[in-house]
Amino acid sequence: MTARAERGFTLLEMLVALAVLSLGALALLNLAGENTRTASAVEERLFASVVAENRAVEALTQARPPALGEASGVEAAGGRSWRWVRRVSRTPDPALLRVDIRVAPQGGRGTVGEVTVFRGLT
Repeated sequence: MTARAERGFTLLEMLVALAVLSLGALALLNLAGENTRTASAVEERLFASVVAENRAVEALTQARPPALGEASGVEAAGGRSWRWVRRVSRTPDPALLRVDIRVAPQGGRGTVGEVTVFRGLT
């Protein structure tokens, strides 16, 4: 080997290595941020679905079927308030009612969770 090869890395080689390392670190930070955003969205949909299913179970288990039309309210789940809207409508089968429930965060954007169930009139 020559004396030149034993001197180590050149400044240009070090700069290229640092650039590659920096790009890798930035990619990992971006991935971590995206995972956090996705986890938050999944948590929001989960709690909205729980609220919608609770309202659906209530509509199915009441002694009398819910009244036709819309009803709404607010329910707490996961340390947050959720606004729900229940719409009861007739179906082509006169013995069944359709119950649609939509849930959104209180003061937030559109529907996050939604459930549809069918309830007999008897």
